[in-house]
Amino acid sequence: MGAEEAKTEAEEKSVIPLPDPVAKASHPKTSATVEKVTDKPEEKNSGAVVDRDAVLSAIETEKRLALIKAWEESEKSKAENRAHKKQSATGTWESSMIAAAEAQLKKMEEKLEKKKAEYGERMKNKIAEIHKAREEKRAMIEAKRRENLVKIEEAAANYRTSGTAPKKFGACSLGSFDF
Repeated sequence: MGAEEAKTEAEEKSVIPLPDPVAKASHPKTSATVEKVTDKPEEKNSGAVVDRDAVLSAIETEKRLALIKAWEESEKSKAENRAHKKQSATGTWESSMIAAAEAQLKKMEEKLEKKKAEYGERMKNKIAEIHKAREEKRAMIEAKRRENLVKIEEAAANYRTSGTAPKKFGACSLGSFDF
């Protein structure tokens, strides 16, 4: 048993104590320090097991918290990327809708310009027809005036040749003549 007792004593002296879980929680990034434990049998058996379990529990908690933090950052990054993509899509949509509205406005303006030109042409044609009708009426009135003047001259010549005077003097005597 001498060799076994020496082996046990050497192992007991080189046991690594685990840090206090409360101190570990307040300083999660500190590393465990290696210390030699004294030969007090009552402290090493009960305290080492409890400390070791506490350290393992703290390490497991630290791993879990690191995993949760990495997941959280990954999800935040994904959410930011989705939001950015949606904002970009919204901007593109807005630009396309504005372009479509402007194209429609331009098309309507061109259509109105065309209608305006057509209406202007119709009005010019109508004005030309009115001028033409006026000229025709003026020409007819002028022709009628000349015709009446010729009739009056013929009647006057007839009165001169016959030697008689018209029955009524003035415009009333020319009742058959329309001016």
